[in-house]
Amino acid sequence: MQVRKPINVRRREVLEAIRPQVARYHSKLVDYIREQGNILSLPGLEVHLASSFGFCDGVRRAIEIAYATCHMFAGKRIWLIGEIIHNPTVNARLDAMGLLHLPFLPDAPAYDALTEDDVVIIPAFGVPVQLRRRLENKGVQLVDSTCGNVMKVWTRVRSYAKMGVTSVIHGKARHEESMATASQSLGEDGMGNYIIIFSEKDATMLSEYMLGRGDKAQFMAHFAQSCSAGFDPDVHLAEIGMANQTTMLKSETARIQQMLRSAVQERDGSDARFHVFDTICGATQDRQNALFELLGRPLDAMFIIGGYNSSNTTHLAHMAARCLPTFFVRSAECLTDLHRVRAFDLTAREERTQELPPVVADLTYTLRIGVTAGASCPDNVIEEVLQRLATLRNCSLPLT
Repeated sequence: MQVRKPINVRRREVLEAIRPQVARYHSKLVDYIREQGNILSLPGLEVHLASSFGFCDGVRRAIEIAYATCHMFAGKRIWLIGEIIHNPTVNARLDAMGLLHLPFLPDAPAYDALTEDDVVIIPAFGVPVQLRRRLENKGVQLVDSTCGNVMKVWTRVRSYAKMGVTSVIHGKARHEESMATASQSLGEDGMGNYIIIFSEKDATMLSEYMLGRGDKAQFMAHFAQSCSAGFDPDVHLAEIGMANQTTMLKSETARIQQMLRSAVQERDGSDARFHVFDTICGATQDRQNALFELLGRPLDAMFIIGGYNSSNTTHLAHMAARCLPTFFVRSAECLTDLHRVRAFDLTAREERTQELPPVVADLTYTLRIGVTAGASCPDNVIEEVLQRLATLRNCSLPLT
């Protein structure tokens, strides 16, 4: 059977037709704050918005593709693998349009029922190679919204496989993007190898093993779910190449790269068998840099807005939490009153009621709040959070 090529749904006439639908994610208030130098000054409240925040180009493209697919294939069964992006507001609206869901699992039985009449959207994270092949063999009409930055990483790890170099992926082993990148690391012949490391602790274990100071059984037990089939650290760590899940924390990635480079240098006498290529997304870097700048200001609290399963947003929350009281919220609904907020607890990894600093409830005090949002958070959600905060502080917002 001839494989059907993915169809381009981002046609001029289609994008024009869906413009009113995607415009709902826009915010005149957020645009106004940008025009004011990203600072909104109100009586008793000063909001400092990061210089870079919210939707990145890849997310905008993925959302346009989802809406365009629904427009072009109205009346057909349209399936989405997992979530288009990690944002509950966007995903809920797509669900309301009738999108059906397939699990992000290559062997899931749900794929058996697909036919040539079905349309399947590949999310911004991409999908594992074996899942893509399964879809192609079913003859479905594919619509691919994989982010271009993710595909650049795939090019890098495929080149490592051709060279016989093991890919060391800094990422989360069960994150959709890392799963897709790992599958690409196997190369065209499927003979490549990879290992996924999440933290500097993992990088230390890897370094120690390369220097002959690790226990093989313990090493393999730790990384059993994070490496390629048949992985042998005595063989496959001889020459390594770094790659990343594109939404990881840049500073941590840099430290891990240096740790592994130093280990290879110490073991071999040179770093010739260590390869590296910066695969952190530019938008991720911009948002992290903008937050660093914001954290240098005298703020009373920080609000991070976005989906709790968003990797890049979670990293922003961790960065801010080291410096001042930080509240990671998914929407305006989380702001209950001036004393409490429902926010994501980074340690417990669940939404919990948290106490706000006492100054938040002091209406005689000019409260200084920092705000940023992850790359999958739309401007309208940011506006709703600001509206709720202003209402609680008895402030009137412009343009509302």
